[in-house]
Amino acid sequence: MALPVNYQPRSDLLAGKVILVTGAGDGIGRAASIAFAEHGASVLLLGRTVSKLEQLFDDILAAGLPEPGIIPVDMGKLGIKTLEEIADVIAERYTHLDGILHNAAILGDRIPVEHYDLALWDQVMQVNFNGTVLLTRFLLPLMQQANSASLLFTSSTVGATPRAYWGPYAVSKYALEGFAKLLAEELENTSSIRVNVVNPGATRTNMRHAAYPNEDPESIKPPEDLMGLYVYLMGEDSLNEHGQRFTG
Repeated sequence: MALPVNYQPRSDLLAGKVILVTGAGDGIGRAASIAFAEHGASVLLLGRTVSKLEQLFDDILAAGLPEPGIIPVDMGKLGIKTLEEIADVIAERYTHLDGILHNAAILGDRIPVEHYDLALWDQVMQVNFNGTVLLTRFLLPLMQQANSASLLFTSSTVGATPRAYWGPYAVSKYALEGFAKLLAEELENTSSIRVNVVNPGATRTNMRHAAYPNEDPESIKPPEDLMGLYVYLMGEDSLNEHGQRFTG
């Protein structure tokens, strides 16, 4: 599926909403955090590099947007205690959660499975899949407290059709889409939470450059070009979108 033709979100579409973005320090996560804030949301910036989160925090405040929060966490090292602390802090300060954009991911190597370093394989799976599942599990109760909430997963072309030599990145994204479909079915008749997946396609990010080092970055779209879709799916204009896969 794609963004509705000629869609233009209201400037206050996300006013009063609390939205958590993983992988907020770079690329699509950074652009989405700014876009959500520009439409009125209080954005919780989750990432592993504090300096990048602090810079983003400053940029959002300097633009006169709602004050964000910072959650310095490595998605590959999430333990039960950390997960409980994250949920408790959000509950104490905000009482609920209107949305989560799961965007944190690492690429790993692009080599045959038989030559793949097992420690790196495990790291990619922990960041891209296991950490996402665990964080979702602990934050679902806070999303249930919202009038309507959006759970959004950034996937990849190889998340729908795994490709040779993409290793655990492809496997993790394929698993992630399966997890999203599972949640969509579970929540369809029991919750107001909607679940959707976005395949952003070729986008000008550091990860894309690492995967295609010889590609001209100017030949592909910047993350900002995707923000109409991300804002749409996070706001209440998309209340009827559930269990869908969108392509940017």
